[in-house]
Amino acid sequence: MPSAVDYRDDLWIAIKQISQSTNDQDYIEQLVPVMKDARYTNQLIQAFDQFSTEKEAEIERICSANHQEFVSSVNSLLQVRQGTVDMTDEILSLNASIQESIDKLAAQKKALVDSRGVRQNLDEANQALNACLDVLRIANQVYDLLKEKNYYAGLRSLDELQTIHLKGISRYKIAEWIDKNVPAIREQIRDAVKSDLSTWLYRIRESSQFLGEVSFYYTDVRRTRNQERGEADARFTKFKLNSAIELVADETDEFDVLNNEEAGNETDFTPLFEAMHIYDTLGKREQFKEEYTKDRKEQGGLIMPQSLRLLDEECGDLSSLLESIAGFSIIEKATQAKTTNLRTQADVDELWDTMCSKAIELITASLPTVDNDELLLKIKGRIALFMLTMEKWGYNVSAMKELLLALFTKYSELLKKRFSDDFQEIVTTDDYMPMPINSIEEYDKVVTVSWYTPDKEREELTFPCVLPFSQMYPLCCIDIRNFLNQIYLFSDDYFQKSTIIDSTLRTSLDDLLCQNVCQSLLDRLSSQYPGQIVQILTNLEHFETACSELQTLLFEARSSPSAPGPIVLAATEKFKAAKKTASDRIFELVNSKIDDLIELAEYDWMSTKAPMSSEPSEYMGELTRYLSNIMSSVLLALPTEIKEFIYFDALSHATSAILDLPLDESVRRITPAAVKTLANDTRYLAAFVEGLGNPILMENLDELTQTVALMGTENSDEFYDMTLRNKKYSRVDNMKGAILLEKVAEGAQVQAQSPAKPAERERFGTLGSRFGLGR
Repeated sequence: MPSAVDYRDDLWIAIKQISQSTNDQDYIEQLVPVMKDARYTNQLIQAFDQFSTEKEAEIERICSANHQEFVSSVNSLLQVRQGTVDMTDEILSLNASIQESIDKLAAQKKALVDSRGVRQNLDEANQALNACLDVLRIANQVYDLLKEKNYYAGLRSLDELQTIHLKGISRYKIAEWIDKNVPAIREQIRDAVKSDLSTWLYRIRESSQFLGEVSFYYTDVRRTRNQERGEADARFTKFKLNSAIELVADETDEFDVLNNEEAGNETDFTPLFEAMHIYDTLGKREQFKEEYTKDRKEQGGLIMPQSLRLLDEECGDLSSLLESIAGFSIIEKATQAKTTNLRTQADVDELWDTMCSKAIELITASLPTVDNDELLLKIKGRIALFMLTMEKWGYNVSAMKELLLALFTKYSELLKKRFSDDFQEIVTTDDYMPMPINSIEEYDKVVTVSWYTPDKEREELTFPCVLPFSQMYPLCCIDIRNFLNQIYLFSDDYFQKSTIIDSTLRTSLDDLLCQNVCQSLLDRLSSQYPGQIVQILTNLEHFETACSELQTLLFEARSSPSAPGPIVLAATEKFKAAKKTASDRIFELVNSKIDDLIELAEYDWMSTKAPMSSEPSEYMGELTRYLSNIMSSVLLALPTEIKEFIYFDALSHATSAILDLPLDESVRRITPAAVKTLANDTRYLAAFVEGLGNPILMENLDELTQTVALMGTENSDEFYDMTLRNKKYSRVDNMKGAILLEKVAEGAQVQAQSPAKPAERERFGTLGSRFGLGR
């Protein structure tokens, strides 16, 4: 093999160099490379043997030429040979020693190499361990930051860990494990932030009522301040709360509803800002927005109760509900103002509308249980305060305005019912007598509350005295004023339905006056006592005056100055018509009494004996006394024009009734003596009426006096002469005058032809009545 030849040549070269070396140690260095490999030891020995044989052959050649020298050379050679043998032994010993050294050296070198590898591995492991420990330290630091609720710093550390530190140990399993857990840690941070946010949301929901209470208090302070400003300067009275002028006037007020030390209220938005920042860092802003919107909707539903009780005198349940809604909505507005693109206006309005609708539903459902107008006014006050507060924060309160309208309708109904009962009781319990007044103080109170203009000056009055109306009138006036005031109480603060207030007030007042006052008085006209009827008529007269005054008052005090036209109460005409009914009732009673008295008249129409004296008939005396009594007592309280009108009608009825006596179909003939008796009564009546001093009343008797004069005339042809009749008998009815003249003419004939004795006259009267001839 080429490698073997090359190696043998090397051995020959080495052996030659050994043989030529002058130093015994030089050959060892030449043999060391060969002796390292034990496989070539025999070849070395063979090479030495061959070299020795060649040298011996060479020596023999040389010795053949020089024997002596050969012998000496042989000896030398033997010595050399001996030396070679010794050297061979030494070489073998040395070879064994070298081999042993080589083995030791190889073992040491292997150990050295192994130790270097272990050391390198240890260094690498140490570096890897330190790098992993740094990563673990940062990871533990993230957890520590989470425990300290330093979420953003923890998130930053987590990003640094993932983007920088994990890359240095990416070849290790721990890096893969940590990298796989980074999303879980981020989710843990998100959950922790969400948990803190939920806690914050719960806390602000629980504090919403207190925040609403503080905001209500502040609104009430502003309202009081605005009223005081209006009292100090009348120009401010037309500017309501939340108007531009009011807001400018309160610019210096630094009251912060959300953070106020005096009220003990502090609203910290830090958890919300931190949560937004964390979600932004996590790239989940939209998710946060959706979750926050959902949470707020759920919380908005939680503050709404299942039912609402409105019967609490202090309106506790209603106040709690409205304060909670107000506080919740104020937080929404503040959140919208303090954040960007978290709460849109549509989200806030939707939540507000939902809560308002639910609140309106709860209030409306519980409203039928309220039967007290004062409690309803308190409820309206709480709602109005709520509306004023939320309008200041920019919320639309139009839905609540419709609720106020429903409350006003209910309020006006309750108020109307209460005053209806009051009016009914006043009318029912009245004594229907002129109202006695015992002192100037009592007089002033009555005049102040009543629409009444006294006939005398206050200084001219003497006490005790009586007023023309009964006590029901001032009591009703007080109730009317209270009704007006309490209706207008509802229009305070916020209720802007001025047209509805005016319309409802007019309608309700009309109903109260027409149904509960006027109709009740009309129902009492069935009484048979003229004095009571007269008092009712007097009261109706004053109520009509009061209605006229009320129309002016309502026009001046109405809530809507722009409403066209005057205010007209139907009650005015109702009282006016009732006055006519009462007057007719008085006429009816008076005329009925007159009819009763005239029915007592016992004229002997066939009498042949003229009256011996000028004394009137008994019924005429009773009639004039009755007319005199009602004028001085029963009709005394009536106004002069009404009293005169009643008297005029009574006299007209009396004259007509007296005229009907001779015109009765049963009276066939009237003697001149009977005419004289009738004329005597007529003169007596005329004298009585003339004594009253009223020429108009005298005109009432013209028909009676002229008709009686016509019956007693001796020249009846004057009646048929148009000129004379118009002059002397203008008030006499043509038909009635002709009938009476005929009866008188027949009576005169009977009286002239048969002067009967009284017994025969009595018999004639009996027969006449039997045959329908009259007495």
